[in-house]
Amino acid sequence: MWWIYPLLLLFCFIDGFLPPVLPSETLIVALSAVSVTSGQPNLWLLALAGFLGAISGDQVAYRIGRAAGAGGFRWMRGARAQATLHWARRELDKRGAMLILTARYVPVGRVAVNFTAGTTRFPLRQFTVLDLIACATWIGYSIGIGIVAGAWVDQHPLLGAALAIAIAIVMGFLIDHAMQGISRFRRRRLDRSTSALTTAASAPAAVDVEKPAPQPVGKNARSKSA
Repeated sequence: MWWIYPLLLLFCFIDGFLPPVLPSETLIVALSAVSVTSGQPNLWLLALAGFLGAISGDQVAYRIGRAAGAGGFRWMRGARAQATLHWARRELDKRGAMLILTARYVPVGRVAVNFTAGTTRFPLRQFTVLDLIACATWIGYSIGIGIVAGAWVDQHPLLGAALAIAIAIVMGFLIDHAMQGISRFRRRRLDRSTSALTTAASAPAAVDVEKPAPQPVGKNARSKSA
């Protein structure tokens, strides 16, 4: 099964810069589940092939984004793609490191972030370091799902692969929605803070009116009254 490794590398490579028809983690978790139940393919070689493919694909996406800019390709001009790219650009400006580390777990999100990092001239060295960490943890996460699923259905490699794929899809869905929820929560909190500051700035300042101090009654005033 030597051909599995270059095939996986190619699959992860393409998945880094093209909208995926089938996310590359589905293949990783399926092969990992099969490995647990049948002994092949080798898990370490799977991890190496997936890691190298993911890193290479992300680097290509970054460089294409840097060269072409937003809207450089037809698929990037659609409403959904533009909305995703706009979100990625906004989040990169606010918290670039966290976004690069977490977007790797979201199939469409990672492509948008990779392109946008290049488009916005995010520092290449910083992007590469963060992407190395993200890809390493992503590989461990994907293989871990496959191992768990394969152990649950021992002696049934196809069932284990199907279960692993289902778990990976659900996890990706949950991570995607969690990221969107956090983004919406922070945006609402920022809007409330901005609104409060605007209201405070536009409120009229209170004017202190000093009351005249009572004048002491002198001797002359008392004598006149007398």
